[in-house]
Amino acid sequence: MQSFHYNSPEEIGPLELSLPDACAGLRLDQALVRLFPELSRARWQALIEAGKVRLDGAEARSKSKVWGGESLWLENEPEPFSEEVLPQNLPLDTVTLDPSFRVVNKPAGLVVHPGHGNREGTLQNALLFHDPLLQGVPRSGLVHRLDKETSGLMVVARTLAAHGDLVRQLQARTVHRHYWALVQGRMLAGGVVEAPIGRHPTQRTRMAVVSSGRHAVTHYDVVQNLPCHTLVECRLETGRTHQIRVHLQHLGFPLAADPVYGGREAVLDEDSLRALKNFGRQALHAFHLGFMHPVTHQPCAWDIPMADDMVQLMKVLAHASFI
Repeated sequence: MQSFHYNSPEEIGPLELSLPDACAGLRLDQALVRLFPELSRARWQALIEAGKVRLDGAEARSKSKVWGGESLWLENEPEPFSEEVLPQNLPLDTVTLDPSFRVVNKPAGLVVHPGHGNREGTLQNALLFHDPLLQGVPRSGLVHRLDKETSGLMVVARTLAAHGDLVRQLQARTVHRHYWALVQGRMLAGGVVEAPIGRHPTQRTRMAVVSSGRHAVTHYDVVQNLPCHTLVECRLETGRTHQIRVHLQHLGFPLAADPVYGGREAVLDEDSLRALKNFGRQALHAFHLGFMHPVTHQPCAWDIPMADDMVQLMKVLAHASFI
């Protein structure tokens, strides 16, 4: 069954569509998970209960059977955290400040937006303190995200017009996002991974390559071979949750030090194992960002150096050996 392509769950809706025939016989909540796998079944049930889903113009119920052809209406997916996001005086590494947008270098360990268990200390809190005008821009100007433990470049819209334009560029897949990824094993050549990504069938906090997932494409090239690892440059064509981490694991080259998708490292020397353990995050850094300026429509691009902790990790792994 085809799933719908969005860069984040918050972009779903308002939307009206006709349920495909492949949904026939499913409960409504099951059909929604297949169509929009970024959101869990429990989340869809909560949205249905809140009246944000209507079926053939009437109030919907999670357990309602669907047969294909029904008219489905979805209201906007709400903000990730429903309470007011408060400004907070936190460091903000700004690479470029333009009247229409800000490009920031997000450090590893910083959550992008508040959520349950992370009400404060996020990038969004910092943005609202340093740029109060963002109170009037959806999601305080955030148009894409990085995982908490992924470092690197992000763009934040500073006006409503810029926000709309940048979201459209993301949907059109014309925003260029390049990452350095340090992976386990020696990769011999680059290529393209085209494999659908959705919720893991049994571990709902993880993503996985699944046939019912959303279309996902990652381009990758070998940059440097180390004795037991490889530095890879990845370019996102789509923007699925955990896409690079999942696709590289699918290839058999999981990210070094990734606590979720990394699996067990090979039996390495003591110094290398200690460095990987102390690294404390997946070895992934967004070093290049490019898009069309939302006002002048001229191409803009930024590159930043590799994060210091990744540089130090590579220095140690350059002398790694199997035991």
